[in-house]
Amino acid sequence: MTDAVKKVFEENPWFLATFDDEPNVVPVGFKCIGEDGKFYVGAVMLDTTLKNIEANGKIAIAAVSGAESYQVKGKAEFVTEGPVFDYFEKLTVDTFGGTLHAKCAVAVTPEKLIVASPNADNRKELEL
Repeated sequence: MTDAVKKVFEENPWFLATFDDEPNVVPVGFKCIGEDGKFYVGAVMLDTTLKNIEANGKIAIAAVSGAESYQVKGKAEFVTEGPVFDYFEKLTVDTFGGTLHAKCAVAVTPEKLIVASPNADNRKELEL
C-alpha cells in the first residue's frame, strides 16, 4: 500500500460494511493500521457488526478524503487481550470517562485493496 493510500485511511473515519441476514455499515473513529499491515478497530458500540463478523468473518472498510476513496476487503477476527486490545480499551475509557469499555478489537487481514474514487481507476485493485 502506498503512503498516499495509507494516509487516506489514517486521517479519515472508516466505514465498516458487514453482512449476514442484511447488510450493515457503520462509521468508526477508533481505528489504526498496525505495523503488521492489519487494520484494527476498537469495538465499543458495534453490536450488529460483531454479530455479522461472528457469522462469516467478512468485512469491507472504506475511507474517503475529498474525491479520493479506497476500500479494503478482508477477513476479520476478534482480539480480546494483548497490546491492541489494551490500546483500544484505554482510548475508550479515556474518551468516555470510564462509562464505556471496549468489547474487543477487530483485526482485519486485508485481502484486497480497491480504488473507490470516481475516476478512471475506479474498481482497480492495488497492491497491499
